[in-house]
Amino acid sequence: MGRKAVGGFGCREFYVAQIAGSLAREIIRARHYSRRVVNNSYIHLGVYLAGRLVGVLQFGYMLNPRRASKVVAGTEVAEYLELNRMWLDDAAPRNSESRALSYAVKYIRRACPRVKWIQSYADERCGGLGVTYQAAGFEYLGCHDTTFYELDGETYHVMLLTAHKKGGRRGEHLRANLGRAEKVTLRQFRYIRFLKPRCRKFLNLRPQPFPKPENLHAARHEGRPTHPVGSEPGSIPGGRSKSRSKPVLRGRQAMQF
Repeated sequence: MGRKAVGGFGCREFYVAQIAGSLAREIIRARHYSRRVVNNSYIHLGVYLAGRLVGVLQFGYMLNPRRASKVVAGTEVAEYLELNRMWLDDAAPRNSESRALSYAVKYIRRACPRVKWIQSYADERCGGLGVTYQAAGFEYLGCHDTTFYELDGETYHVMLLTAHKKGGRRGEHLRANLGRAEKVTLRQFRYIRFLKPRCRKFLNLRPQPFPKPENLHAARHEGRPTHPVGSEPGSIPGGRSKSRSKPVLRGRQAMQF
């Protein structure tokens, strides 16, 4: 008999499980603050509370998939994941985000044995510093400033000004109306979680103490960098990239409890 596949992870009252990509994208477009999906997501997990779907997590590639080795030396394209989108309904209990993320990590460790590490960014647009990642066992690798433009109730990344081929209609709209757009600078806080601890020795960035609001405010006020020396910004929640070959997940089976 073949090896049993992994359909999900958790307990009967609260668990994560595979869902169709079309359903995940529909929910993210309707509920996530960005109202936009990441086309390079290929792992779609639903968060279930007492059998009811109350959240979605999507994992995939970073903005430039082949730059993963800049974060952890020797990493191949299929050996890491980035959490591209996460949304949970307000009906979910307190700490559900970190609990769902912890279950998702356990699921990925079993379903995608090649994956060595997962990274994600906490977006200042959400008003947080990544407490969810801290509670789920992630390490903090510093933050960087990113430029956005606010226009007609939408948020546009600065890359749309130059990425003509990838920007599509959104890029065209921003470039045509740049004079009306409001330029804002927001921080993005990078976190990493190693699924294979032995790979941590190949980390190219220096782990930092978890960010505190007062420390970051002081650094910005004094003009000091808020990111570690040698770090370079990676992809952002909502970043886009060309599709790559994807690791195959085995067929859906019973949940692992």
